[in-house]
Amino acid sequence: MLAPRQILLADDDSNVRCGVADLLSDLGIESLHAETGREALEIVRSKPIHACLLDLQMPECGGLEALPLIRLARADLPCLVYSGSLTELLEREALRIGAFAVLRKPVQPHVLRQQICRALGLPPPPACGPLA
Repeated sequence: MLAPRQILLADDDSNVRCGVADLLSDLGIESLHAETGREALEIVRSKPIHACLLDLQMPECGGLEALPLIRLARADLPCLVYSGSLTELLEREALRIGAFAVLRKPVQPHVLRQQICRALGLPPPPACGPLA
C-alpha cells in the first residue's frame, strides 16, 4: 500500500488551515501546517511532503519571500500559492519565481481540489478521492 500523500499548508489563519485540511482529508491527503514562511521552509527541508499551498501574505516571511527558498530546497516540489489580495503583478511574480498555480482567496473547494490533484499528478476529482 502506498503511503498517503502529504501537503504542507502554510497560512497564518488557523481557520483557513483547518478548512483546507478537512478538504484534503476527504481526498485521503494528509496535511502538515505552518503559520509563517519560515516554518514552511523548515518543514520542506525536514519532511517528505508532496506539494505545498502557501498564503502569499503571512507574518515574518510571506509566501512570496518563502517560495524561492522552498524552490531552492526542493526544486521538484509543486507549490501552489494563494492570496485574498491578489493583483495581476503579484500573480505574474509568483509564477515567475516558480509557483505551480496561483489562486485567489476565497478559493472554491472544487477548484482547490482540482489544482491539488493536478499538482500531485492525480486524476481530477472526484476520481482522486479515496472512495472513487
